[in-house]
Amino acid sequence: MKRIYLDNQSNTKLDRRAFEAMLPYFEECYGNPQSIYSLGAVSKDALEEARKDVANLIGAHPEEIIFTSCASESNNLAVKGLAQALKSKGRHIIASAIEHFSVLNSAKRLEKEGFEVSYAPVDSKGNVDKDELKKLLRKDTILVSIQHANPEVGTIQNIKELVSIVKENSAALFHTDAVCACGVIDVNVVDLGVDALTLAASVMYGPKGAAALFVKKGVKIIPQTDGGVQEFSKRAGTENVPAIAGFGQACKIAARELESNAAHIQKLRDKLIKELPEKIEHIYLNGAVSNRLAGNVNFSVEFVEGEALFLLLDAKGIMAASGSACANKNLKLSHVLAAMNVDVAVGQGSILFTLSKYNTQEEIDYVLNEFPAIVQKLRDMSPLYSHFLKTGERKIAGPGTDYDHDHDNDHCQIENS
Repeated sequence: MKRIYLDNQSNTKLDRRAFEAMLPYFEECYGNPQSIYSLGAVSKDALEEARKDVANLIGAHPEEIIFTSCASESNNLAVKGLAQALKSKGRHIIASAIEHFSVLNSAKRLEKEGFEVSYAPVDSKGNVDKDELKKLLRKDTILVSIQHANPEVGTIQNIKELVSIVKENSAALFHTDAVCACGVIDVNVVDLGVDALTLAASVMYGPKGAAALFVKKGVKIIPQTDGGVQEFSKRAGTENVPAIAGFGQACKIAARELESNAAHIQKLRDKLIKELPEKIEHIYLNGAVSNRLAGNVNFSVEFVEGEALFLLLDAKGIMAASGSACANKNLKLSHVLAAMNVDVAVGQGSILFTLSKYNTQEEIDYVLNEFPAIVQKLRDMSPLYSHFLKTGERKIAGPGTDYDHDHDNDHCQIENS
C-alpha cells in the first residue's frame, strides 16, 4: 500500500543533510557545551555555529537567538517572559483569536496572575482585522502576539503592517509565532519590526527537540525555567547539541532552497485546490486564496464528518489532518475555523493537506483519484445528504464565511495564486 504523508504542518521528514550534521554529536563529540575542556569546547562551537545559521535565516544577530526544546516552549517563554518583564508598565495583552494553543494557554495562565487579555478577531479568510486591533490597543497594552502564518488554514498575516499599527498607537512589544513561515517564506525580523519571534526545526526538515526564540537586543525577558546560565541565562538546561546542530543545518538548507521548494510545493497545492472542487461538489476552501502558505490545502467537505474522512484516507495510505496538530483528537470545530465563522455543520468535515518538498505529482494524482470516492462513500451513508438530495434543503456556511463559491454548481472558484 502507498504511504503518502500530507501532514507536514505538524512535522516534516528530516532532511538527510540535517541528520548527517547531527551524527558526530551523539557518539564522538558528546561533551557538555558548558564544560571548559576540549570535548566541551567542540560542542560549544557547534552550538554557536548553529546559532549563527538560525540568526542568518531570519536576519537576526546570533546573540538574539535563544535555543529551546520546541515551538511551544518558545511561545511560552515569549508570552509569559515578556509580559512579566513589563508588568510594572501595564498588564494588558493582545493575541489573535487563531493563535496556537501554546500562545492562547500562556495568555490564560497570565490572566490568573492578574493580566488582562484581549483577542483580536479575524475575517472569514483568517486575516486579523486591522481596525479592531487598533481599537484594542490601550495605554497599558504591553504585548501583542500575532501568528505570522496559520498552520491550519494557511493564511499569511501582513505582520509588518500589523507591527506598524501597534507601534504607532502604543508602546507594546510585538511577538510573532513564525513557526510555519520560517524556512517556507522569506522572514526578516528587521524588516518586520518584531521584538520577538518563534521558529522551530521540525517544520523545516530539521529534527524534533530544537526550536528558538528571537528576542531583539535590549528587550528584557523573564526566564521561565530556573537553573544554570545556559542561553544567556534566559533558558536553563543542558543544550540538545545534536538537535541544535541539525536545526542549524536545516536553516542553512532552507535559506538556499527556499524559492525552489516553494515553487515545487505550490504547484502541487494549486493542483489540489483546482481539481478537488472539479471532482467533488459542496466543498469549500478555508483560508486566504492568494496570500497563503505554499503547501496548505484546507477544505470543508459538506455532508461528511472529518473523523471518518481521516480513517478512510489512512486506510488508503494517505495521512492528513484537521485543525492544529494539538487538537486532532478533539471532535469539536477547531478554534481557528470557529473564529472565521465557519458553519459548524460544514466545518466538522474539514480536511487539511499540508505538502512538503518530498511530495510528488504522482502522490497528488493518487489523492485526487482516491479522495472523491471516499467522500462519495461517506455521503451515501449520510442521512443529511440523502435529505438534501430529496428536498434540496441543506446546511450552508454561516454568516461571515465568504467562500468563493459558485452557487450554480457548488464548485469552489479558486484563482491561481
